[in-house]
Amino acid sequence: MIQNRLEKNYRKLKQWAEKNKIEAYRLYDRDIPEFPFIVDRYKDFIVIYDKSQKIDEEKNHLPVLIEAVKTLFQTKDEQIILKRRQVKKGLDQYEKLDEKNQKVVVLENGIKLYVNLWDYLDTGLFLDHRPIRYQFLKKSNNKNFLNLFCYTASVSVMAAAGGATTYSVDMSKTYIEWAKENFKLNDLDVSKHIFVEEDVLQYIENLNRNLKLQDHFDTIFLDPPTFSNSKSMKSDFDVERDQVWLIENVIKLLKPDGVLYFSNNKRDFKLSPELSSRFKVKIITKDTIPVDFHDMKIHHCFEIRK
Repeated sequence: MIQNRLEKNYRKLKQWAEKNKIEAYRLYDRDIPEFPFIVDRYKDFIVIYDKSQKIDEEKNHLPVLIEAVKTLFQTKDEQIILKRRQVKKGLDQYEKLDEKNQKVVVLENGIKLYVNLWDYLDTGLFLDHRPIRYQFLKKSNNKNFLNLFCYTASVSVMAAAGGATTYSVDMSKTYIEWAKENFKLNDLDVSKHIFVEEDVLQYIENLNRNLKLQDHFDTIFLDPPTFSNSKSMKSDFDVERDQVWLIENVIKLLKPDGVLYFSNNKRDFKLSPELSSRFKVKIITKDTIPVDFHDMKIHHCFEIRK
């Protein structure tokens, strides 16, 4: 059963991935209830997220899934990475799981990106944002682009490769350095782009005091965590509770005809009616879910204008 499903999914995705020069994609997304797993392919490696509950333990279907993957791709044991995917809040999702410090290069729409498949729960590349990254690659020429909560800045890399001047902001030194590595990997001159290691909420407040940067950006990508209570932040952050403050402060940085793309992965997120009444808001979630994802609540995405 699982073997047939993996083969069917792979046949459907193989030509699409090769045509678009995509080496990182979701092969299996809990398609069959008896197999509650997520399978992501990263070039020659397979990452399996175990989403099973206690009730599933007696079935022990994980070994069956692993054998099916190995049969399909002739994958060796060391090329399969198993992770237990649990709901985590704030910076818990970035806690280290291992210390391999090993990165692999994968292609996305022909752009090279580093991923680390071993050391963290996430790999350094959010696969669900692939469609919007592609839009930034194609529509960013000669634009000023701001990426807030940039993580490893794959979004910024796409915008920069498309001709934008980018500003990438994250509070993690590790991810800012990773971001620069992604730029260098694509022969993008880091001296022509801005990288800021700072609490993003504080950075937004500081920018709003800088009159030169108000009305400065053509495009802003805002992808905050659902919740954060990092020691580096002045206070905790909740994306639904704090959305009005966040959007009203970020949108001041847009040019009059600029666009803010606001995304988050809180499954039951509801946009505040106050934002819809004050700004031009368009829900674009359906257009930003990749073809290889079945989960239509993997994120929520909005296009917001002044």
